[in-house]
Amino acid sequence: MLKIIPTILSAGSLLAVCALLSTSGHAAESAKRKILIDDDSFSLMHMLLLGSEDVEVVGITSVTGNSWANRVTAYELRGLELVGRTDIPVAEGATHPLLNTERQTEIWEQLYGKLTWKGAWMKEWVEDTIQETPTYYGPNDPIDDLPWGAPTTQPIDTIAANFMIEMVRKYPGEITIIEGGPFTNVALAQRLDPEFASLAKELIYMGGSFNPHQTLDNEVAAQFAREFVNSPRREFNIRLDPEAASIASRAPWKKITVIPVDPSTGTQLTAELINKLADVAPPAMAAVMRNWEPGFPLWDEIAGAIWLDPSLIEEQDTLYVDYNTKFGPGYGDTLSWNEGYQPGLGEQPAVVIRSVNREGLEALLLQNLAQLNKN
Repeated sequence: MLKIIPTILSAGSLLAVCALLSTSGHAAESAKRKILIDDDSFSLMHMLLLGSEDVEVVGITSVTGNSWANRVTAYELRGLELVGRTDIPVAEGATHPLLNTERQTEIWEQLYGKLTWKGAWMKEWVEDTIQETPTYYGPNDPIDDLPWGAPTTQPIDTIAANFMIEMVRKYPGEITIIEGGPFTNVALAQRLDPEFASLAKELIYMGGSFNPHQTLDNEVAAQFAREFVNSPRREFNIRLDPEAASIASRAPWKKITVIPVDPSTGTQLTAELINKLADVAPPAMAAVMRNWEPGFPLWDEIAGAIWLDPSLIEEQDTLYVDYNTKFGPGYGDTLSWNEGYQPGLGEQPAVVIRSVNREGLEALLLQNLAQLNKN
C-alpha cells in the first residue's frame, strides 16, 4: 500500500529550493538563441524572430538601404511599439555607404544603363510598375509623415557598429548577426574591431544573386524579375554598398549563410497571406499590415525562417563568395567559386540557399506571429 509521507522543509532547505528554481529560470533564459538584427526596414522577419519562444533578440540596428537610416530607425522603433516589444534596444546605423554615392550611381547609369531599384535614391520606375513609387527623401529630412504613426520611444545613444561590437564581446560565440540590408554597419564593426566576426556565432544574410529565374506565373513576379533577367548576378542590398559587402564576406566568421534572390522567386506576400497574418498578429500591428502593398517576395523572411528551422531548406550549395568592388559594368555583382577555384584573397566558404519550402515558410510565419500576439 502506498503511503504518503508529509515532508517538512527547514528554512534553509526552502531557500535552497528557491535558489534552484531561480537558477533554472536564468538557465532557460540564457539557453535561448541570441540574435542581432541589422536591417533597412521593420518587416515580417522581425516579427517572425520576436515570436519565437527560444530566441532572444538582443537588439535591432538600422542601415540605409530601401530608406535612409533615420527613417528606418523610426520604423523599427514604431514597429516594436506596435508589437509590444519596446524592451529591445534600437541603434541607428550608417547614413551613407562606405564609398558609393547617389551621384556616382547616376554616373554609372549613364555609362552602363538603368538600375531597376535604387532604394533611398529611387525617384521613378523606368517602366510602368504595379508597385507604388516610393516618396523621395533626403538623408536628413524630418520624420513627420510615418504611415505607421510617429514612435514615442528613442534609439539608444550608441551607433550601430559600436553596439554590434559591444554585443559580440558581451556574449562571445553566442550572437548570430542577421543582415537584411546593405552591409555598411557590419563592415564598419569589422574595421573598428578586427575580432568582431570571429566573436560572433555566425552570419546569415539576405543578399547577392546567383542564377535566379521567375518561378511564379503572375504579373507582379514578372515585374520583380526585371532586376535579374538581364543581370543575374546583381542584387540591391549588395549593389548599394559593394565595398562593405566584400569586407563582410572576407571577415573570419565561424559560419556564413547566404540567402540570395534565387529562393525568393518562389515566394510572394499575397493579399491573402497578408490577411491571414494580420488575423493572428498583435492588433496594433495587424491594423498597419492590412494596408501593406502585396506582391513582394519574402526576401528577409527566408533568412529568419531557415535560421529558425533549417528543415525548410530544399536545396543548398557551399561556395566561396565575394562581391565586385571595381567601378565598371559589374560593380556590386556577386562573385562565387567552387573549392579550389577561389583566388585566395580572403574569400570565405558560405552555405548558399538555392530553394526553400514555401508552404513551410508561410506556416512558420503564421505560427510565430500568433505566438507574438500571445506574449
